[in-house]
Amino acid sequence: MPVALKRMIVATLLLAAGSAAGAAGPRAEVMHWWTSGGESAAVRTLADAYRAAGGTWLDSAIAGSEQARAVALSRIAGGDPPTAALFNASRQFRDLIDQGLLNNVDAVAERDHWAQFLPASILDAVRVNGHYYAAPVSIHMPTWIWYSKAAFRKAGIAAEPRDFNELFAALDRLKAAGLIPLAHGGQAWQDNIVFRAVLANQGGAALYLQIFRDRDARAIASSEFRAVLTTFKRLHSYVDAGSPGRNWNDATALLITGRAGVQIMGDWVKAEFAGAHQDAGRDYGCIPGFGPRSPYIIQGDAFIFPKSSDPQALRAQLLLAGTVTSGAAQLAFSSRKGSIPIRADIDVHTLDPCAQLGVSIMKDRTRQLGNDESYLTPDQNGAMADVLTDYWNRDRDVAAVQRNIAAALRE
Repeated sequence: MPVALKRMIVATLLLAAGSAAGAAGPRAEVMHWWTSGGESAAVRTLADAYRAAGGTWLDSAIAGSEQARAVALSRIAGGDPPTAALFNASRQFRDLIDQGLLNNVDAVAERDHWAQFLPASILDAVRVNGHYYAAPVSIHMPTWIWYSKAAFRKAGIAAEPRDFNELFAALDRLKAAGLIPLAHGGQAWQDNIVFRAVLANQGGAALYLQIFRDRDARAIASSEFRAVLTTFKRLHSYVDAGSPGRNWNDATALLITGRAGVQIMGDWVKAEFAGAHQDAGRDYGCIPGFGPRSPYIIQGDAFIFPKSSDPQALRAQLLLAGTVTSGAAQLAFSSRKGSIPIRADIDVHTLDPCAQLGVSIMKDRTRQLGNDESYLTPDQNGAMADVLTDYWNRDRDVAAVQRNIAAALRE
């Protein structure tokens, strides 16, 4: 396509989106899973920004990420898609792209130069074959270690742990003080987060990539990986009897109330702390990893834009893509969600100390790692999660677990 014609089409699409905003306003049904108190407060900032841009936001919230994605896929297959649906910025929606079921938002991405500020793993997820099929809305790091300052004081823990030996020592002191050492929600995806934290911090970036990206059979069978699995299993001895089936935000509530000491979870927990009027550094601490060279795993959320025969839907999608990725919306959303902005070109001094620490670490690209879903297909990811959850909850021979993981990653 000639460059001049392409530019004319881009300008026409953006003008159409703007005209619709100025008239009746494009209506966008936005499907997502942000239903906890802190998440709801965060998504309202996006809805407010969309309305301020002239659109009408129709909120379609479904509890649970897997359930929300399943409903979105069902509606797309049934010919009744939402305007936009939340997915993780990973390979989760690659099949939809391959089947031609998504609209691209190239007009907005090229106008706003997304390629210049998105981290490589996020860019690779939303841009396929040169086209942008999703609008990234957040950067999360899923394996932060959070601790309650009140619980640490009660247990006589003066300094935050600097490695796994010190973490286990702290957990022992918390248990001795009559507290829940490790607040955990016994759900497969949460078990997987704890595993990734151990793999990244104990195994390091090299082993992490050998397992997830390369699916290296020798690395999976190695003594180094065996040690990672042993540490992962040891953490289970510090959870309480109420852990199975617990939601992540209920686990965070145990830290907020000082009943538990530590939680390994993504930085979205800060939205719950904020909702309880607790501040980073005063009421809780955050550890992105052990040591100044610890890997920083990048996990993102993004809105996909299903195909529709309604021209108003395209206008709504373009307006939504431009709105949620704007600097102002990113800053407002991140301050409530606990994430860090997708943009590196905005001032983040108003964000909390943990977010500012994350932004600072992100400047060093050598510390960035993609989330496991960046390297694995959904089937591989699910199969491995099944192995890990079975190991977490039952007595299993570690060597057998290594073989089962190797088999899961061959699928």
